[in-house]
Amino acid sequence: MNILDKIIDNKKQEISKLKKEISLQELKDSVYFERNTFSLKETLKSKTGIIAEFKRQSPSKGIINEKADVLDVAKAYEKFGASAISILTDEQFFGGNLEDILKVRNEISIPILRKDFMVDEYQFYEAKANGADVILLIASCLSVAQVEEFTELSHELGLEVLLEIHTEDELNHFNINVDLVGINNRNLKDFKVDLQHSVNLKNLLPKETLAIAESGIYSLDDFNFLKEKGFDGFLMGEYFMRNEKPAAAFDEFILNISN
Repeated sequence: MNILDKIIDNKKQEISKLKKEISLQELKDSVYFERNTFSLKETLKSKTGIIAEFKRQSPSKGIINEKADVLDVAKAYEKFGASAISILTDEQFFGGNLEDILKVRNEISIPILRKDFMVDEYQFYEAKANGADVILLIASCLSVAQVEEFTELSHELGLEVLLEIHTEDELNHFNINVDLVGINNRNLKDFKVDLQHSVNLKNLLPKETLAIAESGIYSLDDFNFLKEKGFDGFLMGEYFMRNEKPAAAFDEFILNISN
């Protein structure tokens, strides 16, 4: 069993427990459930294109930054031009939780991506109830039918969908209703990074597809390479979070790409 299989198995157990603690109706009664969401498709056009991530740890890197405050970081990300904030909500493997979204929802006016392993309808109601605007669907965790079903549900809830792929086979998970496609530069099974592989996959997508480069962007050169290859957005987390002051690292990076 690889790490992705372990994460999914654990996620299903978590959801089973949560369903007994918080009903679907309780989620629907949330103060955030009826709010109008922000559009990542729109903010990508008007800002830097960077989806700046708040991430405390990962299975491949261990502890990245356990001291940073999610509210301070999120407000700084917005201040310096992030198109959106990505917040990890998996607790066991990434040290996150939905409370992190709640802490920043009323403090920022750009989209929040709930980044998690979405395998059950319940999680989409959770995302909406906690103030998310965009959800991540990981093709390697889902069937083609599930991607279609979850995309439809997301849109019913007013959430945009970022579909993550890594292999050519996973292109089959794409459908015209998906809002954005994220191409993970890092293989989730062995964690190897290959930027050119992502470029090759992007070129197989319909030309009008909004493409997001995800993970493994470790330098200004990486960013510029992917931008030159036509990516519309860039999901970056570790590059900023491994710094003692993620906000300052993000500010410096924005200044560099602006010059």
